Amino acid sequence: MSKVIVTTSGKGGVGKTTSSAAIAMGLAMQGQKTCVIDFDIGLRNLDLILGVERRVIYDFIHVIHGEASLNQALIKDKHCDNLYVLAASQTRDKDALTKEGVQTVIEELKMKDFDYIICDSPAGIEGGAKHALYWADEAIVVTNPEVSSVRDSDRMLGMLGSNTYRAEQNLDPVKQNLLITRYDSARVEKGEMLKVEDIEEILGAIKLIGVIPEDTNVMNSSNKGQPVILSESRASEGYKDVVARLLGEERPMRFISEEKSFLKRLFGG
Repeated sequence: MSKVIVTTSGKGGVGKTTSSAAIAMGLAMQGQKTCVIDFDIGLRNLDLILGVERRVIYDFIHVIHGEASLNQALIKDKHCDNLYVLAASQTRDKDALTKEGVQTVIEELKMKDFDYIICDSPAGIEGGAKHALYWADEAIVVTNPEVSSVRDSDRMLGMLGSNTYRAEQNLDPVKQNLLITRYDSARVEKGEMLKVEDIEEILGAIKLIGVIPEDTNVMNSSNKGQPVILSESRASEGYKDVVARLLGEERPMRFISEEKSFLKRLFGG
């Protein structure tokens, strides 16, 4: 049975699209047939991070408006046969999205036996974001360890609790997961960033699904046009943990505390 997961945030620039690409690739590498959809109409970036920007001929809006078939618009990833990308339009505005149109595309993807449909939402609470989360079964709320980002994430949790198909139909609520990105444990210890415990206290009862450490490999991978999960890096390991937890595996939460060197431990530094 297909599962629709929205990756969302209240604030821009927190690593949401990076996370969507990494998680989608991770699921596909685990044998799950996965489609990742870019909902950021007019400002698409997902295709760049996945390295398929030159292969985009038809996009999400073409499919919704019947100007192309889903088969024409789906782009098969060059790294993994199980991953497909549905790019956003760069020439339309967010009004081109419709609730019914999004539903039609998602239902067609389900009929094509996709295990996971990842909806990469634009930041905020307007048009594209509302359509991205409306049909979700599960949500990954992405935040950085700083106050404004966490506060905006709290607003997204409110939307997930009320502005979805599941909420309107009194079905089981959208399952909510918290993903903390750009976490620097050294700066946390200095009081320059919020601790994981502080973020959890602000956001309440939401399951922590992963902590992604600050890592220069994230930008390097994006510039190369490949998800960071394909690199050998701490961020890659963090995303692999997230994918494992999505698939039901129990893993210890890493990257929360600073890993001190032998000399620091020896001399109490």
